This record gives sequence, C-alpha cells and structure tokens, in this order.
Amino acid sequence: MAHPRREMLAALLATTAFVAGAGGAAGEDAPSAGMFTVLDDPAEPGPRITPYLLDQLDRAWRQDDARRAVFEKVRTEADLLALRKEMRARVLDVIGGLPESKTPLNARVTGTIAMDGYRIEKVIFESLPGLHVTALVYVPDAPSGPKPAVLVPCGHAPDGKSFRNYQELSGQLARRGYVVISWDPVGQGERSQFWEAARGRSRYNLVCGEHAVLGNLACVAGTTLDRYMVWDGMRAPDYLLTRPDVDAARIAVTGTSGGGFQSLYLGALDERIAVVAPSCFVTSLPMRMANRIFEDPDSDPEQDPYRLVSAGIDHPGLLLMVYPRPVILLAAVKDFFPIEGTRKTFREVAALYRAFGHGDRIAMAEGVHGHMYSPENRRAAFAFIDRFTGMPSHTALDAVQILDAAALRATPTGQVRVDLAGRSLSEVIRDERRAHPPAAKALADLYHGDGAHAVAGWRLVPKGPRPPAAGVIAWAAAGTSKVGDVRIDRYRLHHGERLVIPLLHIHREGRGRAVLTLALEGKVGVADWPAVMRRLDAGEEVLSFDLRGVGENGMRYRAASGDDPTLAEADEAKAYFNPLSGVLANHVYNSLLTGRPYFLEAVEDVEIVARFAREKLGMLRLSLAPSGEAGALAYAAATVLPGLDVQATTDVPRFRWSDVVEQMREIWPIQYLLPGGAALDH
Repeated sequence: MAHPRREMLAALLATTAFVAGAGGAAGEDAPSAGMFTVLDDPAEPGPRITPYLLDQLDRAWRQDDARRAVFEKVRTEADLLALRKEMRARVLDVIGGLPESKTPLNARVTGTIAMDGYRIEKVIFESLPGLHVTALVYVPDAPSGPKPAVLVPCGHAPDGKSFRNYQELSGQLARRGYVVISWDPVGQGERSQFWEAARGRSRYNLVCGEHAVLGNLACVAGTTLDRYMVWDGMRAPDYLLTRPDVDAARIAVTGTSGGGFQSLYLGALDERIAVVAPSCFVTSLPMRMANRIFEDPDSDPEQDPYRLVSAGIDHPGLLLMVYPRPVILLAAVKDFFPIEGTRKTFREVAALYRAFGHGDRIAMAEGVHGHMYSPENRRAAFAFIDRFTGMPSHTALDAVQILDAAALRATPTGQVRVDLAGRSLSEVIRDERRAHPPAAKALADLYHGDGAHAVAGWRLVPKGPRPPAAGVIAWAAAGTSKVGDVRIDRYRLHHGERLVIPLLHIHREGRGRAVLTLALEGKVGVADWPAVMRRLDAGEEVLSFDLRGVGENGMRYRAASGDDPTLAEADEAKAYFNPLSGVLANHVYNSLLTGRPYFLEAVEDVEIVARFAREKLGMLRLSLAPSGEAGALAYAAATVLPGLDVQATTDVPRFRWSDVVEQMREIWPIQYLLPGGAALDH
C-alpha cells in the first residue's frame, strides 16, 4: 500500500533536486535543506520509538533469552547453588570488584536527638580512608539488649537521609523495635562531591547529577560507581556490629528507588543481611531500556553497569543471589520501573525458590500508585521483615515526627567535604587507578572483541525489498541534487534488520581526494556549505553521514528531567547531547548494559561507510576529517580500520580517556563513555 506522506515527500525532494539542478546551471550556489535529507521519513518532533532504540531492545531481549535458557537448565538445588556462585563472580566482575580490605571506620557520634520512643544518633564513619559517610542511627528506647537491625539506604533525594520519607520509614521501624541506620549516598545530602561553598550549592543537582559525573569517571577508569556505593552500604553493618545493641543474626535491608538498587545489591553481595526488601527498583532491564528516555531520563550510571544484561545477570540474577534468604519485592503499578518487568522477574525467581522448598521465603506486594514506598507496601514489607526476624506482628504504621534537615546534620555546615575535607570519590577513583594501573588494552582488541559484528566480512549488495540479512550491507541510492557544478548524491546504507546510515557524497565531476568528515552531532548541513566548498576547491570529495542515534537517526525530543528540569536546555540539540539527562546519554547507557559501548558502535558505522566508499564509489583510501570533538573517534577508527588515516591538516582537540581520570574531568562528550578507556594504547 502506498504511503501518502512518503509520496508527497519524495515528490518534494524530486522537485527540489530538479530546481536545484536547473538553478545551478543559472549560477545558483546555495543548497537547500532538502538536499541533505536522505531518509524518506525525517524525524518529527516528539518522543519516538526509533529504529536505533528498537535495535538496542532486540539485542537486549536476545541476551535475556540466553540468560533464561541458563536459568531453565537448573534441575537440582546443587545446580542452583552453582549458578548462584557463578552469578556472584559475574556481578563482582561487572561492578569492578570490592575493596580488598576493610580499613578502620573511625566512627564517631556527633550528636543525639531524643524522639518519641527512640533516639537519633548522628554518626560519621569512613568507608575508605578519608571517604566520609554521614549517617543517622535510630535506636529504640526499649527493650535493652541486642535488637534486630534494618539498613535503610536512601534513594534519590537532595536531602539524602534527611528526606522526610526516609525519616518516616526509619522512625516507624525504630518504633517497632529495630535499630535502624540510614546514610547519605555519595553525591547526596551531606556528601556532595562538587560543593561550591561560596554559592552554597553543588555544581550539579544532588538527585542524579553528581552520580552521573562520578559514575562516568569511574567507568572510563575501569570501575563503577556501584563498587563504591555498595561498599558504603557494606560498611554500615560493619558499624552496627560494633554496637552491643545490635543482633548480628537479625539484619534486614529495605529502601526505595535508588535505595531499592542498594538494597538489592547489598542483599545479593552481603550474606550477613538476613532479609531483603527492595522497593521500586526490581524490573526486567530490557523493559527499563525501552522507557527510560521518556519516563526517567536522568543519567544514573550505578544502575547501568557495563554488561549487566549481556553477562546474563539482569535483575533476576541479582535476585537469585539472595537465595535461600527471604526476599520481598515492593512494586508500584504506575512506576517508571515497569511493573511488567517486576512481575516477570519475580515469577522466574519465585519458581526456583518454590522448586526447592522455600516458596514461603519470597513474596511480592504491589501498590496502585506511582514511584514511592507507599504505606500499603510498607505494611507488607514490615510484616515480612517481622516474620523472619522473630518480631511480634504489628500492623499499624506509627506516626513519627519529621525534623528539618538542618537539625539532622552530622556535620557543622551540612557538608562533609567542607568540614572534614578528606578525599572526594573522584580522588579515590584516580588514586586507586594510580596504585593499581590496569594492564594496557589495545583498542583493536576491544573493537573486535565482545559484541563485534565483523563488518570486514559482510557482503555489500544493492538493497532489495526486504530488510537485509545478517552480515549484509544493503545500499540504495536516494537521489541527487546539483548546486552549480557540485553534485550531492544521497545514499542509504542498511545494515541489520533496522539500522540505516544516511550518507552524502558531495563532489564535482572527476575524481578528488576522498575525505570522510566526522562530527559527533551528525553529517553536514546547509550551515556547513562554505566549509564543504573549501574542501571541494582544494580538490577533495566529501563523504558525510549520521552516526546511529544522531541526525536523521535521532529523535526530535527534549528529554525532561523530573528531578531537575533545568537540565533540559532550551536548545533542542544541546539538550539531546546533554550527558546528564539527554536522549543520547540514555542510548549510551543502553549500549553499556548490552555489552557493546556506543563508541565502538560509532567506529562500526565508520567502517560500514568506508566499505561502501571503497567498494561502490571506488575510493581506495579515505582520509578522516573530524570536527568539533570528534577527534578521538577519527583516531580510533584510523587505528583499528585498514585504509583510513586522519587528515594531516586536522586540528581538533585530542580527547584522551586517561586525561579524564587524571584530571578528574566532570563533563565531556557522552559518546566517549568507554569502559576502561583510560587503559587504552592510543
């Protein structure tokens, strides 16, 4: 069936090409925007499920199928325990391991507040030397002697542990007889890592902003923010166990959102935790990858460690590591962590609990609401924790007094880096890399390693009526325009089931030196025409294309942060590339989860274009001409792909991943988020 809008667009482009050609003969020297449009359906404004997003989801679901096939091979409890052991090794590898030793906590109580039925102690301890953690410990007035304890890791809130919901949750548990510890995650509450005292604020927001900066730095250093957040959480029970009022055999963990993330990882990795109750976090990551751009676009690297999906872990793998300890999932039907994924994961792992006689130790509660630790879910969680810690049943949720954040400060100014100095996490990451430098990596090994598509062996064929088969580059001509004596030939390079590269070949009659221009933002347009003409006048032919996820392959959508609306810059293009909440950042994190970083995919796009230029257009040697911040991409492509070099006259900034770590750089192109990039020989 004909597509009316496509027919209209094709007619428009044909008319534009004819007029441009005729005008060129009469001396026309300015191209129109339509001459640079290659695809039939240019992106319209608004959120879209783009081919690139679908391609990422296809890969994730294939990896999920492979993971489920492994889970389905479990026949005996011995099989399950072996799989659990393997999962632990994989998770530790994914997060960069844990510190080798537990250094002195140097814990001190800096103040106490008497409350109704309990007291709040303000505590500071060091999870690593000089890395201070600010915490609140809620201690019941009675009874005397060792009591069960609950860890309450905080989710994303600027006030951290002082946020009213965490005060309420902690106070209600203390009123039930639990010793509770709640601490500020790094980058929140009193633990800003980028605090500007003169302005009285962080350079970034204390919701997800600092996490994005810290997590991206950790990634290129070859580790993860997860490593340090989990370690903070593991030192919390270390502190509790120095106290005579805590029963070491009865420790639970519960938190929501980012606190749910910490609860799941702590429950998976710290077997001292007897009961695990994550709220508003557990789902199926392919589903989360599908909605994150539209529902929760803020960059949050600790939730997206490299290879978490491709390594066959995902949330079911983390949940499996809790077995056979009791676990309850608290979920919200209207959450941006898809409830369907929560149900899917729960059913899968619950079946294994039931298969070996522990069906009573796994449960799930759903509240009909949005992203929150609702009263109904709290009642379900508390009853579950009470049952497995031997506490008396208590259905009511006690009212607790909520204090101002200033009253709960463990430090004089409310910022530990101002009052105690110590080390920032950025310094810790840099210093650990200096002390234990990773073995040098070759970019070619990364590019041709896990997830590689072996483009060099693909067949190049004309595009047929169907999507190309795997291992094929299917090209199609998409029209020609003329501007004076200059031709703009348009091509589409289809690869995989969904992806297409829009390509421009701009040239005069006869052959010139072949130059492939590279820009992280996409191919050349009308505004670039003077620069293109200078190249043509210098005897060059220009090839220019859109990387996946940008230009015509992008989404005309400004992702809106629910936590920090100021992140959505007014300029649509700038907002798109914002490393803290932009659309492309979410694509980049999706690529990490599935084990093929966006940067390597971008090099793959260069290789596909080079294959076409060489074999269809007869350009045996190509020079790469990067602009803006595309230098690292150009030099990487020239390093790993034969027949490519970087134009000698190129003068662009040289991006080095090792410089990011050594200089503790905070903001840089999100396209360069390459795990372990600092160890590359480049």
